[in-house]
Amino acid sequence: MAGGVALAAAGAVLAGSPGDERIARTAAGNAQAKAEVVRRADFGKGWSGGFTKPDLRSHEPCSYRPKQSDLVVVGAAESRWEKLTRAVDSQAQVLRTAAMAARDWRRTVIAPQELPCLRQSFRKLLGSHGKLLSIRRVAFPHLAARTYAFRIRANVDDGAGGTVPFESDAVALSAGRNEVSLLLTAAGSDRSSLRADELRLARVLAHRMHS
Repeated sequence: MAGGVALAAAGAVLAGSPGDERIARTAAGNAQAKAEVVRRADFGKGWSGGFTKPDLRSHEPCSYRPKQSDLVVVGAAESRWEKLTRAVDSQAQVLRTAAMAARDWRRTVIAPQELPCLRQSFRKLLGSHGKLLSIRRVAFPHLAARTYAFRIRANVDDGAGGTVPFESDAVALSAGRNEVSLLLTAAGSDRSSLRADELRLARVLAHRMHS
């Protein structure tokens, strides 16, 4: 798949917070998280994928390591989907209290160290397979109590001695005890549908968070 290295790199960098939350998952928490991620019915034809085991290990992509030990995760779920050079990853976490979710948001998503950390890590993961062009916050509709979005642009190897343009959009949503992240990646001409897919799926997930 063209841009495959970059698609994998984006998922690795954005997979989770770089800390050590305490894990105390419950059946109710897991069910709530599972209800808040992307499902097969959210796509048209040609997509493959499904639910996957959420990665709750510590992620330390750079030197920024915010405190997470006072946070307790009671539910988690993840789904991944692919179609040609497009990919969608959605993750949901349910924390024990709303105050914990608010602290996590301040320490990770909107912390000023976060984008430089992602920039450093993405460059490292791309290595000789591509070149990072930009990573920046972008405007996005306020779909939840807390909403944040950013965009990554790069040129990546196409496997035939050339390069192909690659983009990745990430949206983070948080409300009450719930945290949901949506990552969309596309290479080449498939980038044209990225914005519309991003907004549509984000609206769907925001609705599920409030249901």
